[in-house]
Amino acid sequence: MTPAGGAAYTAAVLMLYVDLPDTPLQPSARDHWLARRFHEQGIPASLVESALLLATLRRLIRPAGLPPLPPIRSLAYFQPVIEELQLQPLPEGYLDYLRLKLQQAIKQSKNAVQKTTDSDDR
Repeated sequence: MTPAGGAAYTAAVLMLYVDLPDTPLQPSARDHWLARRFHEQGIPASLVESALLLATLRRLIRPAGLPPLPPIRSLAYFQPVIEELQLQPLPEGYLDYLRLKLQQAIKQSKNAVQKTTDSDDR
């Protein structure tokens, strides 16, 4: 794997990470290191993306009434899901499904927040 390819891979992983809900606006030095490590280990970017989306969906689609989860502070949060998907890969085409489900979940959560802030029961 080429250094230039590693830089593009790292940038793509970090961009995916910071674009998710409940993640930092800027990746840390440790996040950069971990993204480079994923590349060195030969983990496909599509697998990393699948893990990020799946873990995020698991956080967003939780039963009502549960306390909110704290924000994600590190790319390392997603490592167990990456390992899970390495052992049990997702079916072909599932990444597109995860992308769609995340868009829907984000839209739904924004609507729920808007309803609670716009209510007349103040």
